Amino acid sequence: MKKNKEKRDSFEESIKKINIRDIEIALREFISRINFDYAVFMNSCVRCGLCADSCHYYLTFKETKSIPSYKLNLVISVFKKYFSFMGKKASKWINARELNNKTIEEWIDTLFGKCTLCGRCTLNCPMGINIPYLIRVARGALAKINLIPPGLQSTINITLEKGNNMGISSEDWLETVEWLEEELKQEIGNSNIQLPVDKKGAKYLYIINPREAMFFPMSILAVGKIFHAAEESWTLSSKNFDVTNYGFFSGDNKTASIISERLVDSMKELKCKTLVLSECGHGFNSHRWEAPEWLSKKYDFEVKSIIQIIAEYIKDRRIKLNPSLNQKLHTLHDPCNLVRFGGIIEEQRFILKNSVMNFVEMNPNREKNFCCGGGGGQLAMTRFAKRRIEAGRVKAEQIKKTKAEVVIAPCHNCIDQLNELNKHYKLGIEVKTISECVADALII
Repeated sequence: MKKNKEKRDSFEESIKKINIRDIEIALREFISRINFDYAVFMNSCVRCGLCADSCHYYLTFKETKSIPSYKLNLVISVFKKYFSFMGKKASKWINARELNNKTIEEWIDTLFGKCTLCGRCTLNCPMGINIPYLIRVARGALAKINLIPPGLQSTINITLEKGNNMGISSEDWLETVEWLEEELKQEIGNSNIQLPVDKKGAKYLYIINPREAMFFPMSILAVGKIFHAAEESWTLSSKNFDVTNYGFFSGDNKTASIISERLVDSMKELKCKTLVLSECGHGFNSHRWEAPEWLSKKYDFEVKSIIQIIAEYIKDRRIKLNPSLNQKLHTLHDPCNLVRFGGIIEEQRFILKNSVMNFVEMNPNREKNFCCGGGGGQLAMTRFAKRRIEAGRVKAEQIKKTKAEVVIAPCHNCIDQLNELNKHYKLGIEVKTISECVADALII
Protein backbone atom coordinates (compact mmCIF):
# COMPACT_ATOMS: atom_id res chain seq x y z
CA MET A 1 0.00 0.00 0.00
CA LYS A 2 2.82 2.39 0.89
CA LYS A 3 4.55 1.70 -2.42
CA ASN A 4 1.33 2.38 -4.34
CA LYS A 5 0.85 5.66 -2.46
CA GLU A 6 4.40 6.73 -3.30
CA LYS A 7 3.78 6.00 -6.97
CA ARG A 8 0.51 7.91 -6.86
CA ASP A 9 2.12 10.94 -5.18
CA SER A 10 4.99 10.90 -7.68
CA PHE A 11 2.51 10.73 -10.57
CA GLU A 12 0.49 13.67 -9.22
CA GLU A 13 3.70 15.68 -8.89
CA SER A 14 4.56 14.92 -12.51
CA ILE A 15 1.23 16.36 -13.61
CA LYS A 16 1.85 19.56 -11.65
CA LYS A 17 5.30 19.96 -13.23
CA ILE A 18 4.06 19.92 -16.83
CA ASN A 19 5.64 22.79 -18.75
CA ILE A 20 5.15 24.49 -22.14
CA ARG A 21 7.58 22.16 -23.89
CA ASP A 22 5.69 19.10 -22.61
CA ILE A 23 2.45 20.57 -23.92
CA GLU A 24 4.04 21.17 -27.33
CA ILE A 25 5.29 17.56 -27.47
CA ALA A 26 1.87 16.19 -26.51
CA LEU A 27 0.09 18.35 -29.09
CA ARG A 28 2.47 17.28 -31.87
CA GLU A 29 1.76 13.64 -31.08
CA PHE A 30 -1.96 14.38 -30.86
CA ILE A 31 -2.29 16.08 -34.25
CA SER A 32 0.04 13.61 -36.00
CA ARG A 33 -2.61 10.92 -35.51
CA ILE A 34 -5.59 12.97 -36.72
CA ASN A 35 -6.09 12.53 -40.47
CA PHE A 36 -8.82 14.22 -42.52
CA ASP A 37 -11.47 11.62 -41.65
CA TYR A 38 -10.90 12.00 -37.93
CA ALA A 39 -10.79 15.78 -38.24
CA VAL A 40 -14.29 15.52 -39.71
CA PHE A 41 -15.30 13.33 -36.76
CA MET A 42 -14.02 16.04 -34.43
CA ASN A 43 -16.63 18.38 -35.88
CA SER A 44 -19.45 15.83 -36.15
CA CYS A 45 -20.53 15.22 -32.56
CA VAL A 46 -23.95 16.83 -32.05
CA ARG A 47 -24.09 15.95 -28.34
CA CYS A 48 -27.39 14.16 -28.79
CA GLY A 49 -26.65 11.89 -25.81
CA LEU A 50 -27.77 8.70 -27.58
CA CYS A 51 -24.47 7.14 -26.56
CA ALA A 52 -25.19 7.53 -22.83
CA ASP A 53 -27.11 4.30 -22.24
CA SER A 54 -24.49 2.33 -24.17
CA CYS A 55 -21.85 2.98 -21.48
CA HIS A 56 -21.66 0.84 -18.35
CA TYR A 57 -20.04 3.73 -16.49
CA TYR A 58 -22.99 6.02 -17.20
CA LEU A 59 -25.54 3.31 -16.37
CA THR A 60 -23.80 2.84 -13.02
CA PHE A 61 -23.04 6.40 -11.94
CA LYS A 62 -25.62 8.42 -13.90
CA GLU A 63 -23.24 11.38 -14.15
CA THR A 64 -22.58 13.64 -17.12
CA LYS A 65 -18.83 12.98 -17.03
CA SER A 66 -19.48 9.29 -17.77
CA ILE A 67 -21.38 9.95 -21.01
CA PRO A 68 -19.20 8.95 -24.00
CA SER A 69 -19.93 12.22 -25.82
CA TYR A 70 -18.63 14.13 -22.79
CA LYS A 71 -15.41 12.10 -22.85
CA LEU A 72 -15.14 12.65 -26.59
CA ASN A 73 -15.65 16.40 -26.22
CA LEU A 74 -12.78 16.58 -23.74
CA VAL A 75 -10.64 15.57 -26.72
CA ILE A 76 -12.51 17.70 -29.27
CA SER A 77 -12.21 20.83 -27.12
CA VAL A 78 -8.40 20.64 -27.24
CA PHE A 79 -8.44 19.98 -30.99
CA LYS A 80 -10.59 23.08 -31.51
CA LYS A 81 -8.35 25.27 -29.34
CA TYR A 82 -5.16 24.61 -31.27
CA PHE A 83 -6.27 23.48 -34.72
CA SER A 84 -9.29 25.59 -35.66
CA PHE A 85 -9.66 29.28 -36.49
CA MET A 86 -12.57 29.85 -34.10
CA GLY A 87 -10.81 27.96 -31.34
CA LYS A 88 -7.85 30.29 -31.53
CA LYS A 89 -9.92 33.46 -31.78
CA ALA A 90 -13.03 32.75 -29.69
CA SER A 91 -12.32 29.78 -27.44
CA LYS A 92 -15.21 30.30 -25.00
CA TRP A 93 -17.81 30.51 -27.77
CA ILE A 94 -17.06 27.03 -29.05
CA ASN A 95 -15.95 25.41 -25.78
CA ALA A 96 -12.28 25.16 -26.79
CA ARG A 97 -9.85 24.33 -24.00
CA GLU A 98 -6.13 24.68 -23.47
CA LEU A 99 -4.11 21.55 -22.80
CA ASN A 100 -2.87 22.54 -19.35
CA ASN A 101 -2.48 20.84 -15.96
CA LYS A 102 -6.19 21.02 -15.21
CA THR A 103 -7.20 19.57 -18.59
CA ILE A 104 -4.60 16.83 -18.30
CA GLU A 105 -5.89 15.86 -14.86
CA GLU A 106 -9.38 15.47 -16.28
CA TRP A 107 -8.09 13.58 -19.32
CA ILE A 108 -6.38 11.08 -17.02
CA ASP A 109 -9.33 10.66 -14.67
CA THR A 110 -11.92 10.41 -17.45
CA LEU A 111 -10.20 9.01 -20.54
CA PHE A 112 -8.31 6.38 -18.51
CA GLY A 113 -10.50 6.07 -15.44
CA LYS A 114 -13.98 6.06 -17.00
CA CYS A 115 -13.43 4.29 -20.30
CA THR A 116 -12.55 0.71 -21.23
CA LEU A 117 -12.31 1.49 -24.98
CA CYS A 118 -15.09 -1.08 -25.42
CA GLY A 119 -16.59 0.60 -28.50
CA ARG A 120 -20.22 0.09 -27.55
CA CYS A 121 -20.80 3.86 -27.76
CA THR A 122 -19.82 3.93 -31.43
CA LEU A 123 -22.59 1.43 -32.24
CA ASN A 124 -25.12 3.93 -30.90
CA CYS A 125 -23.58 7.08 -32.37
CA PRO A 126 -25.82 8.39 -35.21
CA MET A 127 -22.76 10.08 -36.73
CA GLY A 128 -20.68 6.88 -36.62
CA ILE A 129 -17.84 8.55 -34.71
CA ASN A 130 -15.02 6.19 -33.73
CA ILE A 131 -14.93 7.36 -30.12
CA PRO A 132 -12.45 4.72 -28.81
CA TYR A 133 -9.90 5.69 -31.46
CA LEU A 134 -10.02 9.36 -30.54
CA ILE A 135 -9.72 8.54 -26.85
CA ARG A 136 -6.69 6.37 -27.67
CA VAL A 137 -5.19 9.33 -29.55
CA ALA A 138 -5.53 11.47 -26.42
CA ARG A 139 -4.03 8.68 -24.30
CA GLY A 140 -1.16 8.49 -26.77
CA ALA A 141 -0.49 12.22 -26.37
CA LEU A 142 -0.24 11.68 -22.61
CA ALA A 143 2.03 8.68 -23.15
CA LYS A 144 4.38 10.89 -25.14
CA ILE A 145 5.01 13.01 -22.02
CA ASN A 146 5.12 10.04 -19.63
CA LEU A 147 1.71 10.55 -18.05
CA ILE A 148 0.29 7.03 -18.23
CA PRO A 149 -1.23 5.97 -14.86
CA PRO A 150 1.53 4.18 -12.89
CA GLY A 151 -0.06 0.71 -12.75
CA LEU A 152 -0.53 0.56 -16.50
CA GLN A 153 2.91 2.01 -17.21
CA SER A 154 4.49 -0.48 -14.80
CA THR A 155 2.89 -3.38 -16.69
CA ILE A 156 4.22 -2.01 -19.97
CA ASN A 157 7.70 -1.56 -18.50
CA ILE A 158 7.78 -5.15 -17.28
CA THR A 159 6.76 -6.35 -20.73
CA LEU A 160 9.49 -4.35 -22.43
CA GLU A 161 12.17 -5.41 -19.94
CA LYS A 162 11.23 -9.04 -19.30
CA GLY A 163 9.42 -10.01 -22.51
CA ASN A 164 6.01 -10.58 -20.93
CA ASN A 165 3.68 -8.69 -18.61
CA MET A 166 4.18 -11.07 -15.67
CA GLY A 167 7.97 -10.93 -15.82
CA ILE A 168 8.24 -14.72 -16.20
CA SER A 169 11.76 -15.87 -17.09
CA SER A 170 12.32 -18.35 -19.93
CA GLU A 171 13.56 -20.86 -17.35
CA ASP A 172 10.38 -20.63 -15.28
CA TRP A 173 8.25 -20.78 -18.41
CA LEU A 174 9.98 -23.93 -19.63
CA GLU A 175 9.60 -25.54 -16.18
CA THR A 176 5.88 -24.79 -16.29
CA VAL A 177 5.58 -26.34 -19.75
CA GLU A 178 7.48 -29.42 -18.59
CA TRP A 179 5.18 -29.81 -15.57
CA LEU A 180 2.06 -29.40 -17.71
CA GLU A 181 3.37 -31.94 -20.19
CA GLU A 182 3.70 -34.51 -17.40
CA GLU A 183 0.17 -33.69 -16.25
CA LEU A 184 -1.14 -34.24 -19.77
CA LYS A 185 0.67 -37.55 -20.13
CA GLN A 186 -0.89 -38.80 -16.91
CA GLU A 187 -4.37 -37.54 -17.74
CA ILE A 188 -4.47 -39.16 -21.17
CA GLY A 189 -2.29 -42.13 -20.32
CA ASN A 190 0.12 -41.61 -23.20
CA SER A 191 3.82 -41.11 -22.45
CA ASN A 192 4.53 -39.87 -25.99
CA ILE A 193 2.47 -36.68 -25.71
CA GLN A 194 4.40 -33.43 -25.95
CA LEU A 195 3.87 -29.75 -25.41
CA PRO A 196 6.44 -28.79 -28.04
CA VAL A 197 8.66 -25.74 -27.61
CA ASP A 198 10.62 -23.99 -30.40
CA LYS A 199 9.67 -26.66 -32.93
CA LYS A 200 10.79 -25.21 -36.26
CA GLY A 201 8.46 -25.62 -39.22
CA ALA A 202 5.37 -26.31 -37.09
CA LYS A 203 2.11 -25.21 -38.66
CA TYR A 204 0.95 -23.23 -35.64
CA LEU A 205 2.83 -21.05 -33.16
CA TYR A 206 0.56 -20.80 -30.11
CA ILE A 207 0.91 -17.70 -27.92
CA ILE A 208 -0.51 -17.53 -24.38
CA ASN A 209 -1.50 -14.91 -21.85
CA PRO A 210 1.27 -15.00 -19.18
CA ARG A 211 -1.42 -15.00 -16.48
CA GLU A 212 -2.23 -18.50 -17.68
CA ALA A 213 1.25 -19.68 -16.78
CA MET A 214 1.06 -17.95 -13.39
CA PHE A 215 -2.55 -18.48 -12.31
CA PHE A 216 -4.52 -20.51 -14.89
CA PRO A 217 -2.17 -23.25 -16.15
CA MET A 218 -5.08 -25.63 -16.79
CA SER A 219 -6.15 -23.46 -19.73
CA ILE A 220 -2.76 -24.15 -21.38
CA LEU A 221 -3.22 -27.83 -20.62
CA ALA A 222 -6.67 -27.70 -22.23
CA VAL A 223 -5.26 -26.33 -25.50
CA GLY A 224 -2.48 -28.93 -25.48
CA LYS A 225 -5.12 -31.63 -25.08
CA ILE A 226 -7.13 -30.25 -28.00
CA PHE A 227 -4.08 -30.00 -30.28
CA HIS A 228 -3.19 -33.59 -29.36
CA ALA A 229 -6.68 -34.85 -30.17
CA ALA A 230 -6.57 -33.05 -33.54
CA GLU A 231 -3.08 -34.46 -34.25
CA GLU A 232 -1.93 -30.93 -34.95
CA SER A 233 1.54 -29.65 -35.84
CA TRP A 234 2.14 -26.85 -33.35
CA THR A 235 4.64 -25.29 -30.99
CA LEU A 236 5.14 -22.84 -28.16
CA SER A 237 7.95 -20.29 -28.04
CA SER A 238 10.54 -20.26 -25.26
CA LYS A 239 11.07 -16.50 -25.57
CA ASN A 240 8.12 -14.61 -27.02
CA PHE A 241 4.96 -16.19 -25.66
CA ASP A 242 2.92 -13.16 -24.50
CA VAL A 243 -0.32 -12.48 -26.40
CA THR A 244 -1.09 -9.29 -24.46
CA ASN A 245 -0.18 -5.81 -25.65
CA TYR A 246 -0.73 -3.10 -23.05
CA GLY A 247 0.79 -0.56 -25.39
CA PHE A 248 -2.59 -0.75 -27.12
CA PHE A 249 -4.35 0.39 -23.93
CA SER A 250 -1.88 3.20 -23.25
CA GLY A 251 -2.34 4.63 -26.75
CA ASP A 252 1.43 4.40 -27.30
CA ASN A 253 1.67 2.96 -30.82
CA LYS A 254 5.47 2.86 -30.77
CA THR A 255 5.51 0.63 -27.69
CA ALA A 256 2.65 -1.44 -29.07
CA SER A 257 4.61 -2.02 -32.27
CA ILE A 258 7.70 -3.20 -30.33
CA ILE A 259 5.60 -5.78 -28.50
CA SER A 260 3.92 -7.00 -31.70
CA GLU A 261 7.25 -7.14 -33.54
CA ARG A 262 8.48 -9.76 -31.09
CA LEU A 263 5.79 -12.18 -32.22
CA VAL A 264 6.67 -11.46 -35.84
CA ASP A 265 10.31 -12.28 -35.03
CA SER A 266 9.33 -15.59 -33.46
CA MET A 267 7.25 -16.51 -36.50
CA LYS A 268 10.26 -15.86 -38.73
CA GLU A 269 12.66 -17.70 -36.44
CA LEU A 270 10.47 -20.79 -36.08
CA LYS A 271 9.18 -20.65 -39.68
CA CYS A 272 5.58 -21.32 -38.65
CA LYS A 273 2.63 -20.72 -40.97
CA THR A 274 -0.01 -19.38 -38.60
CA LEU A 275 0.19 -17.35 -35.42
CA VAL A 276 -2.50 -18.70 -33.09
CA LEU A 277 -3.51 -16.40 -30.25
CA SER A 278 -4.80 -17.53 -26.89
CA GLU A 279 -8.21 -16.38 -25.66
CA CYS A 280 -7.45 -12.68 -25.26
CA GLY A 281 -9.71 -9.96 -26.64
CA HIS A 282 -7.30 -7.05 -26.93
CA GLY A 283 -4.47 -9.43 -27.85
CA PHE A 284 -6.44 -10.59 -30.87
CA ASN A 285 -7.42 -7.06 -31.88
CA SER A 286 -3.86 -5.80 -31.40
CA HIS A 287 -1.96 -8.49 -33.26
CA ARG A 288 -4.55 -9.37 -35.91
CA TRP A 289 -5.87 -5.95 -36.88
CA GLU A 290 -3.80 -3.11 -35.41
CA ALA A 291 -0.21 -4.37 -35.58
CA PRO A 292 0.22 -4.28 -39.39
CA GLU A 293 -0.59 -0.58 -39.24
CA TRP A 294 1.76 0.02 -36.30
CA LEU A 295 4.52 -1.89 -38.10
CA SER A 296 3.72 -0.37 -41.52
CA LYS A 297 3.85 -3.75 -43.22
CA LYS A 298 1.71 -6.71 -44.09
CA TYR A 299 2.22 -10.06 -42.41
CA ASP A 300 3.49 -12.93 -44.51
CA PHE A 301 1.64 -15.36 -42.26
CA GLU A 302 -1.90 -15.88 -40.98
CA VAL A 303 -3.14 -14.74 -37.57
CA LYS A 304 -6.01 -16.62 -35.93
CA SER A 305 -7.64 -16.97 -32.56
CA ILE A 306 -7.61 -20.38 -30.92
CA ILE A 307 -11.41 -20.08 -31.03
CA GLN A 308 -11.33 -20.10 -34.82
CA ILE A 309 -9.04 -23.14 -34.80
CA ILE A 310 -11.27 -25.10 -32.43
CA ALA A 311 -14.36 -24.26 -34.52
CA GLU A 312 -12.54 -25.58 -37.61
CA TYR A 313 -11.61 -28.79 -35.78
CA ILE A 314 -15.25 -29.42 -34.90
CA LYS A 315 -16.51 -28.67 -38.43
CA ASP A 316 -13.84 -30.89 -39.98
CA ARG A 317 -14.49 -33.60 -37.35
CA ARG A 318 -10.86 -33.60 -36.30
CA ILE A 319 -11.97 -33.71 -32.67
CA LYS A 320 -14.93 -35.49 -31.07
CA LEU A 321 -16.96 -33.98 -28.27
CA ASN A 322 -19.52 -35.32 -25.83
CA PRO A 323 -21.72 -32.40 -24.66
CA SER A 324 -23.24 -34.54 -21.90
CA LEU A 325 -19.94 -34.17 -20.03
CA ASN A 326 -20.89 -30.49 -19.53
CA GLN A 327 -24.35 -30.65 -17.95
CA LYS A 328 -24.48 -27.31 -16.09
CA LEU A 329 -26.26 -24.25 -17.47
CA HIS A 330 -23.69 -22.18 -19.39
CA THR A 331 -23.80 -18.61 -20.64
CA LEU A 332 -21.37 -16.65 -22.79
CA HIS A 333 -19.69 -13.30 -22.19
CA ASP A 334 -18.70 -11.57 -25.45
CA PRO A 335 -15.34 -9.77 -25.02
CA CYS A 336 -15.42 -6.32 -26.62
CA ASN A 337 -12.18 -6.54 -28.59
CA LEU A 338 -12.87 -10.06 -29.79
CA VAL A 339 -16.44 -9.40 -30.88
CA ARG A 340 -17.03 -5.69 -31.59
CA PHE A 341 -13.55 -5.03 -32.96
CA GLY A 342 -12.37 -8.52 -33.91
CA GLY A 343 -15.43 -9.92 -35.67
CA ILE A 344 -15.33 -13.31 -33.92
CA ILE A 345 -18.96 -13.70 -32.95
CA GLU A 346 -20.55 -16.97 -34.05
CA GLU A 347 -17.55 -19.29 -33.72
CA GLN A 348 -17.79 -19.46 -29.93
CA ARG A 349 -21.52 -20.12 -30.12
CA PHE A 350 -20.98 -22.94 -32.60
CA ILE A 351 -18.39 -24.44 -30.25
CA LEU A 352 -20.67 -24.24 -27.21
CA LYS A 353 -23.56 -25.77 -29.16
CA ASN A 354 -21.31 -28.79 -29.69
CA SER A 355 -19.70 -28.97 -26.24
CA VAL A 356 -22.37 -28.23 -23.60
CA MET A 357 -25.87 -29.54 -22.96
CA ASN A 358 -27.45 -26.35 -21.67
CA PHE A 359 -26.69 -22.88 -23.00
CA VAL A 360 -28.46 -19.54 -22.52
CA GLU A 361 -27.56 -16.17 -24.01
CA MET A 362 -27.08 -13.00 -22.03
CA ASN A 363 -29.30 -10.13 -23.08
CA PRO A 364 -28.11 -8.11 -24.94
CA ASN A 365 -25.43 -10.23 -26.61
CA ARG A 366 -22.96 -10.44 -29.48
CA GLU A 367 -21.68 -6.99 -30.57
CA LYS A 368 -24.26 -5.31 -28.31
CA ASN A 369 -23.11 -7.11 -25.19
CA PHE A 370 -21.96 -4.95 -22.29
CA CYS A 371 -18.28 -4.66 -21.39
CA CYS A 372 -17.34 -6.55 -18.21
CA GLY A 373 -15.35 -3.51 -17.08
CA GLY A 374 -11.89 -5.06 -17.16
CA GLY A 375 -10.68 -3.77 -20.53
CA GLY A 376 -8.88 -0.60 -21.54
CA GLY A 377 -6.08 -1.32 -19.07
CA GLN A 378 -8.44 -1.01 -16.08
CA LEU A 379 -7.13 -4.16 -14.38
CA ALA A 380 -3.64 -2.67 -14.29
CA MET A 381 -4.70 0.73 -12.92
CA THR A 382 -5.23 0.27 -9.19
CA ARG A 383 -6.15 3.95 -8.74
CA PHE A 384 -9.46 3.19 -10.50
CA ALA A 385 -10.10 -0.27 -8.98
CA LYS A 386 -13.12 0.71 -6.86
CA ARG A 387 -14.75 2.47 -9.81
CA ARG A 388 -14.03 -0.55 -12.05
CA ILE A 389 -15.82 -2.96 -9.71
CA GLU A 390 -18.79 -0.61 -9.29
CA ALA A 391 -19.15 -0.18 -13.06
CA GLY A 392 -19.02 -3.98 -13.40
CA ARG A 393 -22.43 -4.15 -11.76
CA VAL A 394 -24.03 -3.88 -15.21
CA LYS A 395 -22.32 -7.12 -16.25
CA ALA A 396 -23.07 -8.77 -12.90
CA GLU A 397 -26.78 -8.06 -13.39
CA GLN A 398 -26.61 -9.49 -16.91
CA ILE A 399 -25.14 -12.70 -15.55
CA LYS A 400 -27.66 -12.97 -12.70
CA LYS A 401 -30.59 -12.77 -15.10
CA THR A 402 -29.37 -15.83 -17.04
CA LYS A 403 -29.33 -18.00 -13.88
CA ALA A 404 -26.28 -19.69 -15.41
CA GLU A 405 -23.87 -21.75 -13.32
CA VAL A 406 -20.93 -21.36 -15.69
CA VAL A 407 -19.85 -18.23 -17.58
CA ILE A 408 -17.66 -18.84 -20.61
CA ALA A 409 -15.34 -15.88 -21.24
CA PRO A 410 -12.92 -16.18 -24.20
CA CYS A 411 -10.54 -13.57 -22.76
CA HIS A 412 -8.28 -13.71 -19.70
CA ASN A 413 -8.69 -10.00 -18.92
CA CYS A 414 -12.42 -10.64 -18.82
CA ILE A 415 -11.89 -13.75 -16.69
CA ASP A 416 -9.94 -11.75 -14.10
CA GLN A 417 -12.65 -9.09 -13.97
CA LEU A 418 -15.49 -11.63 -13.88
CA ASN A 419 -13.83 -13.50 -11.04
CA GLU A 420 -13.68 -10.26 -9.06
CA LEU A 421 -17.31 -9.49 -9.89
CA ASN A 422 -18.24 -13.03 -8.89
CA LYS A 423 -16.74 -12.47 -5.46
CA HIS A 424 -17.98 -8.90 -4.96
CA TYR A 425 -21.55 -9.44 -6.14
CA LYS A 426 -21.78 -13.03 -4.82
CA LEU A 427 -22.80 -14.46 -8.20
CA GLY A 428 -21.91 -18.06 -7.31
CA ILE A 429 -20.67 -18.85 -10.80
CA GLU A 430 -17.73 -20.68 -12.35
CA VAL A 431 -15.75 -18.80 -15.01
CA LYS A 432 -14.04 -20.79 -17.78
CA THR A 433 -12.44 -20.36 -21.19
CA ILE A 434 -13.76 -21.87 -24.41
CA SER A 435 -10.71 -24.16 -24.50
CA GLU A 436 -11.37 -25.51 -21.00
CA CYS A 437 -15.01 -26.15 -21.85
CA VAL A 438 -14.04 -28.06 -25.01
CA ALA A 439 -11.30 -30.02 -23.23
CA ASP A 440 -13.85 -31.14 -20.63
CA ALA A 441 -16.10 -32.52 -23.40
CA LEU A 442 -13.27 -34.00 -25.45
CA ILE A 443 -13.28 -37.68 -26.36
CA ILE A 444 -9.74 -38.98 -26.80
